[in-house]
Amino acid sequence: MAPVAIALVLALLPVPAGLSHAAWWFFALFAGTVTALVLEPVPAAAAGLFSVSLAAALRLVDPSAAGSARWALSGFGNTTVWLIFSAFVLALGYEKSGFGRRLALLMVRAIGRRPLGLGYAIALSDLVLAPLTPSNTARSAGTLFPVIRQIPAQCAPASPEARRRLGAYLAWTAFAVTCVTSSMFLTALAPNLLAAETVRATAGVRLEWTSWWWGFWPVGLALIAATPLASYAIFRPGGGGEGAGASAWAAAQLREMGGISRREATVAALAVLALAGWVAGRDLLDATTVALLVVGLMVLTRAVRWEDVLGHAAAWNVLVWFATLVALADGLARVGFVAWVASNATAPLAGLPPLTAALLLLALFFAVHYLFASITAHVAAVLPVVLATAAALPGIDAGRFAALLCYSLGLMGVISPYATGPAPVYYASGFLSRREFWGLGFAFGCAFLLALLALASVTL
Repeated sequence: MAPVAIALVLALLPVPAGLSHAAWWFFALFAGTVTALVLEPVPAAAAGLFSVSLAAALRLVDPSAAGSARWALSGFGNTTVWLIFSAFVLALGYEKSGFGRRLALLMVRAIGRRPLGLGYAIALSDLVLAPLTPSNTARSAGTLFPVIRQIPAQCAPASPEARRRLGAYLAWTAFAVTCVTSSMFLTALAPNLLAAETVRATAGVRLEWTSWWWGFWPVGLALIAATPLASYAIFRPGGGGEGAGASAWAAAQLREMGGISRREATVAALAVLALAGWVAGRDLLDATTVALLVVGLMVLTRAVRWEDVLGHAAAWNVLVWFATLVALADGLARVGFVAWVASNATAPLAGLPPLTAALLLLALFFAVHYLFASITAHVAAVLPVVLATAAALPGIDAGRFAALLCYSLGLMGVISPYATGPAPVYYASGFLSRREFWGLGFAFGCAFLLALLALASVTL
């Protein structure tokens, strides 16, 4: 009842000066939808589809019936939405072929003879998988965690406490690193793509795959390099004995898997082709076109069966979910609500230096994620307002500030056990206590935010 109650209460309040009745009612509907995305009384895609349909039926965005229908379906014609869908299908190839598991085992065998090496093996595996896996849940919790959870039991003889420390070290390293890699690539996290589309629609700034990577890599690589070392210093999982057993176990698992199959080789080649198209071919082909071509090649080469694509519920679910969210976010801008909020929010920041105001907005955007159990909901509810507020302040470069906001999306997932998809999996793994998870989430969240603010100070 909470989403319905919030929508009704807001709709019945007096309309603020400067807004039309339709704009205020649309915001009430939007607020109820975001509440549904957080609490999930129904699937998120169903909530979005109903909200878009209701807004169209009430003609809150467009006064004509035909115009309302076109607006409601506009998200399904958005190229970013189809890029997200295609990237989920590409990630399916990792899973179906076994390529992702083989990669993790190869890393553990190669550099996992010591606990610190194990941490870097997990970090490098995530880094390699990230560009073509737009779900950190699938990448970290689905592909890497099944390998991680078996490592402590395979180690050389040690006490239960030593195995727990090693498990805690690997679990936290994997979780913290996947939050960094989620910010590192445009296609490493589905909300990144939604945010890029929101930035284009709200601020008129286009974030490309290469510009995203180029803007974040100095901070991203530094955090990836530091995270296993910092986790090692915290958990002190021991010396070389604990890692030797893991390396031998990984070698045995690889022997059991056999040589690289044709399917794995095809998936790897198509992954390289997709990355090459995104990086080198951006002036010739749109990123979505590249992704759709690679999906077609995956089906034609039987790396993934068409039946697998049809049965990939997560991909079709995210298609409907993000298409409706794109339409709803566009509706907020079209009815004038975002511009109205921005004009009222700039007053407290008007007297501050532009850099100070930008840093405060960035820190607020990061910290408010404690109120959200979904990065997607955070993007839909908060990003347009913060973008519009910054755009209304003189002296702030809208393009660079928008990029910094987007870079924060993966990083903020580290702060709580519900902040991002893999968090509940690692929280419930048994390796980390409740106190450790919350404390480390706060500490690493502060460190990640400071790194982002340092980048902002240099680039703005």
